[in-house]
Amino acid sequence: MAFSKKKVEEKILDVDASMQGTLSFKDPVNLRINGKFEGNLNTKGNLTIGQTAIVFADIIGDNIIIGGRVRGTITAKERLTLLPTAVVEGDIFPVRLNVAEGAILEGHCSMLHDFLNVEELARYLEVDLNSIMEWANTGKVPGVKDGESWKFERKAVDSWLASGKIGK
Repeated sequence: MAFSKKKVEEKILDVDASMQGTLSFKDPVNLRINGKFEGNLNTKGNLTIGQTAIVFADIIGDNIIIGGRVRGTITAKERLTLLPTAVVEGDIFPVRLNVAEGAILEGHCSMLHDFLNVEELARYLEVDLNSIMEWANTGKVPGVKDGESWKFERKAVDSWLASGKIGK
């Protein structure tokens, strides 16, 4: 009996130490941070900030679960979950948000929608407005002109990012 699908090996990275710097993943992983981290986190897959973790970082990820302390800006492209023990100080930008009773959030929340304007896309991609406008006007980033303004479908932008065409 032959199977057409290969079993995808689950990549798990458990960080239980004090780290500083930038962690960036191009492929999906299951990253769990239990110690102290300072810097930037750019992940694909699942990111869990454990109850004992203290994180000072700007975080971009797909599915983010927070049980510890986080200070920084958080962008969750699929879901952000704040567990009862979570303490978050900073602005959050989730597509979907789940906040358990007892979680603390000090900051602003702006939900990511299916379509982003120029300012939202600049924040989403962490680039300046001039670059977004230049890319939109030259057709480098997938977008639609809506009167005087641009709108960008988040899924099309994610595909564009995955293709590696950003900045080309």
